[in-house]
Amino acid sequence: MKHVAAVVTALALSVSPTLVSGQSSPAAGPGAKATAAKPRLARTAIKAVEERTPVDDDPSIVLSEAELDIARRVHTGVIPCELGASVSVIASRREGFFVVQTGKHRFRMHPVESRTGAIRLEDPHRGALWLQLGNKSMLMSQKLGMRLADECKTSQQAAVAEELLRNPVPSILDAPPPAAAPAAASPASAAR
Repeated sequence: MKHVAAVVTALALSVSPTLVSGQSSPAAGPGAKATAAKPRLARTAIKAVEERTPVDDDPSIVLSEAELDIARRVHTGVIPCELGASVSVIASRREGFFVVQTGKHRFRMHPVESRTGAIRLEDPHRGALWLQLGNKSMLMSQKLGMRLADECKTSQQAAVAEELLRNPVPSILDAPPPAAAPAAASPASAAR
């Protein structure tokens, strides 16, 4: 009987190493178990965190007084655009900065002086540009090379656009209007 017990014990010891070496993958360390046990976050939870997380602030950007004056003239709120889109322009906590958002795109913009007089907001890190004219606004992505939103109009801009349709501004390429001819001498004054 002792002999049978010794054979069973020897067999068990000789089989154990083959079972361990027969594993398909090497033994994982304690870090792998923690990663596998970590639950995935739901998309809604990720989106909620992104919305509450402030867009990175670049403290190296210092606005001039002229740029702060431009910032005071920026239209804010949810602005309807063509094709049912809309752009949200919200003033940031930092004076002169704005968070501009449309769809999945979100930008932190600041005013930039323009030679044309248009109100221009830029996000140099993400390559975006918000251009506000008297009759419409548009959001452009310089990195993608396309407009993200066009024909965005607040109520003030819609009124200006309507006025331009009724009374268009003459183009610089149009022929100049004819000069008014001097009033012809009336027959009564010519007789004298």
